[in-house]
Amino acid sequence: MEFAAIIPARYASTRFPAKPLAVLGGKPVIIRVCEQASKVFSHVFVATDDERIFNAVREGGFTPVMTRQDHKSGTDRCYEAFCKCGVNADVVVNIQGDEPFIQPSQLLTVKNLFDAPDTDIATLVKPFSPDTPFEKLANPNSPKVVVDDHWNALYFSRSVIPYLRGVPESEWTSVHTYYKHIGLYAFRSQVLKEVTELPQAPLEKAESLEQLRWLSAGYRIKVGVTNVETIGIDTPDDLAAANIFLKEYQL
Repeated sequence: MEFAAIIPARYASTRFPAKPLAVLGGKPVIIRVCEQASKVFSHVFVATDDERIFNAVREGGFTPVMTRQDHKSGTDRCYEAFCKCGVNADVVVNIQGDEPFIQPSQLLTVKNLFDAPDTDIATLVKPFSPDTPFEKLANPNSPKVVVDDHWNALYFSRSVIPYLRGVPESEWTSVHTYYKHIGLYAFRSQVLKEVTELPQAPLEKAESLEQLRWLSAGYRIKVGVTNVETIGIDTPDDLAAANIFLKEYQL
């Protein structure tokens, strides 16, 4: 199968304006993401709405695609870029532009889920460690996922799911495996087109999680597991931590 990796990158950000151009170890964050993606995929594109990001990506040796400014989600931006990129891929992989440490093993895990012909959409989860304090588990900025026996997602939530009746909260992660959602998605190209045409669903509005729109519409989301911890960059403080991480591990 042919795969295309697309990395949405906007200049505007409430918590960290110009984040894709922030310098991490001497390179813009967006270039770091492109480099990681290119270790697995031969077709890598950056979908942006900003000329500064467009130029930085081109100067970094990768391929930018200019998209509209009015997209409400990275998925919509990803689909427009796919339509413009000129690659007739079977699967489109949407990689977050603020994940410079995304690992080839994680990308391969998602890629391999499409060996099953019934996979519409694929994503990634990481188990919370058994010693995770409840406060960290309950962080609403870290969505949780429950899966069925075939590793299809049943539900995504900012709340802690499942609820463990009769068990003290301090023991929840030690008696049950909880899964943290990693924001990496892949779609069969026709499915990507279809999901961008869906209206918002009540569950999506309630949780502010776009993937609930797809589940509500009946699409199956196949889940892969990773044990690799990565550092996403949402704030300037995250960037500072990422620079320390980069030096310590000489990545």
